[in-house]
Amino acid sequence: MRLIPIDAVKEGAFLAQPLYNAQGQILLAKGTRLNSRFCEKIKESGFYTIYILDEYSNEEIEDILKPEIRRKTISSITSVLNNISDAQSTEKSLSQKKKIETNINDGLSQIEGLAKSIVDDVFTQKNVMINLVDIKNNDNYTYHHSVNVGILALVLGIGMNINKIDLYDLVMGALLHDVGKMFVPKEILNKQGKLSAEEYNIMKEHTTRGFNYLKDHTDLNGKVRLIALQHQERIDGTGYPYNLKNEQIFPLSKITSIADVYDALTSDRPYRSALHPNEAVEYIMGSGGRYFDMDMVKSFVKKVIPYPIGTIVRLSNGAVGIVEEINQEYILRPILKILKENDKMILPFLCDLKKEHNLVIEGVVHNL
Repeated sequence: MRLIPIDAVKEGAFLAQPLYNAQGQILLAKGTRLNSRFCEKIKESGFYTIYILDEYSNEEIEDILKPEIRRKTISSITSVLNNISDAQSTEKSLSQKKKIETNINDGLSQIEGLAKSIVDDVFTQKNVMINLVDIKNNDNYTYHHSVNVGILALVLGIGMNINKIDLYDLVMGALLHDVGKMFVPKEILNKQGKLSAEEYNIMKEHTTRGFNYLKDHTDLNGKVRLIALQHQERIDGTGYPYNLKNEQIFPLSKITSIADVYDALTSDRPYRSALHPNEAVEYIMGSGGRYFDMDMVKSFVKKVIPYPIGTIVRLSNGAVGIVEEINQEYILRPILKILKENDKMILPFLCDLKKEHNLVIEGVVHNL
């Protein structure tokens, strides 16, 4: 199983992960044999990167979160955020608004229960690492992104030895970190190109609007609300809404900011293609000590696999191979199955980069 752009899919490859719409319904089932017609359908649905099984990569990668828990959480987040958006309509009657408010509170209780289940489940996996990038399109981006940020933040929180009670708040806050985007006009939220200065200023209001909504309309605690407020702050003071620096930023907000940026970078957006995990990891590493807390960055890069199993890479000697196994202590130096040398296919053999000190990975290849 490997992650590739839809334009790089060859006829006869199989879809390795199902594709879902914003309502959680399956658009295309796992195992579908792909052809040009299906690839066009996938692109029309807003997906530009997918997981495939092909002749080079037939291993499946297991998600750290049980599929049914992931789907339930996405569904609950979708319902709550959509209800919060609906509640802003001036056309709603008082009785309709009360019903929506009840639905929101019920939904938040469900999310709280799911957040605890996620923590309890993942907490037992002490050596858990992120090996998958979640696939999302423009329609379901906010909902999938919220869940991914929750999982990424949790894995980093565990790596930072945060106690379980704080992990519950961390995951709840990360799941709801973008609640304020329900108050941003959709034409700005889903704009294809770069935002104007005025539009960007409106977008930046999502942190304070999310915080104020949670403070005025829910009984969620201050830690959860602070994550919604501060997840866009940066330790050098260049973030928003208050240009806070380092120690002024709540630690759980700092964790969420790293998770938020990593998932955003590895997602296809209307204005740019997704980065590969290794490129996103490099960005996070390069931002340590400037935008992000350095100790947290060091912990994060130990938890995220930059070259997941199934990734085809080119080496500094020109050879091309596929990642077969991760070296846990040296995640930048996996075990490869070499498939090509001097631009010619060869009888495959294993190459352990942990032992081959003169070789480095130079880049990711989508097709041989």
